[in-house]
Amino acid sequence: MSSPTAVTLTHRLAELGEPAYRARQAEEARRHGALGWDDITSWPKALRAKMADGPALWSVVPRVSARSEDGTVKWLFGAGDGAQIEAVSIAHGKGRRTVCVSSQVGCALGCRFCATGKLGAGRNLTAGEIVDQVVYAQAEAERADGRVSNVVFMGMGEPMQNLDAVLDACRYFTDPDEGLGLSGRRVAISTAGWVPGISALAQSDVSVRLAISLHAADDTTRSALMPINNRWPIANLMAECRRYCDRTGRRVFIEYLLLHEVNDSIQDARRLADLVRDGNFHINLIQFNPTGGDYRPSSSERRERFIIELERAGTEPSVRRSRGADIDAACGQLALSTGSGPAADV
Repeated sequence: MSSPTAVTLTHRLAELGEPAYRARQAEEARRHGALGWDDITSWPKALRAKMADGPALWSVVPRVSARSEDGTVKWLFGAGDGAQIEAVSIAHGKGRRTVCVSSQVGCALGCRFCATGKLGAGRNLTAGEIVDQVVYAQAEAERADGRVSNVVFMGMGEPMQNLDAVLDACRYFTDPDEGLGLSGRRVAISTAGWVPGISALAQSDVSVRLAISLHAADDTTRSALMPINNRWPIANLMAECRRYCDRTGRRVFIEYLLLHEVNDSIQDARRLADLVRDGNFHINLIQFNPTGGDYRPSSSERRERFIIELERAGTEPSVRRSRGADIDAACGQLALSTGSGPAADV
């Protein structure tokens, strides 16, 4: 499918009596970094002038960027109504990029360890606003002879509360003809545990990865960290995840943020292992990145003991390397700030 922005442009161009290929030219120009109509050099100058009074070339526009010492890049995007969001591009080997996208302005769920939650509820992003974060990141990657290889919905917002727009964006990311052509295994939707969304995803026509931000294996601790657990406790959440696995044949990734003396004891590890014994899940341990609250990352000693206990229980956890913390671009840090890293207008 074409990007939502391209669909809007197609309608406007048709009103002007222009052929359909003009929209494809605009989309190609966007993928190569065109920010305004005058940058579409494949268009006649007269057409560029006409479009100045029409829809914008981008549904969100990069305003400020920050680059981490490890090569991670974060952009602050502005929407037409003044709303602001952030997206992050993480570099891997051989020019690959993973783009962490936002699905909402702020977040209503209020997870205690997450900087985005402190912003409170905003609005849902449109599919075009989601897609354009990745299209811009793709254009920037191409400038450095790279490419976007993965997209993860782990930015600002709870994707399951905006699932229709998220799924439309995923269709574009995975479309091999008019979209980015990514494998569904390269696109991941992360949820704090919005159970109706998990059910809807399982019944949709979109085949992507599902990740659950669990962060505790008992209800008392999880409810203290994540108020959503009061609505859907762990037993309900895990039961819905198992139904998802049965319907789709896909595994679920369990994200677990290690917080010092909060959820990182040997007993916590044993409880976590008990939750995933059926093999439908993979545990991904995450280093906590400071967000100005009372929490701090697990010590190396407690982290290693936690991993050893999980392995003794027969699981094979992976550990996610933290990237971009110096520009507030790491997990849980997106709150419209550039941290200590350099910021620049785009």
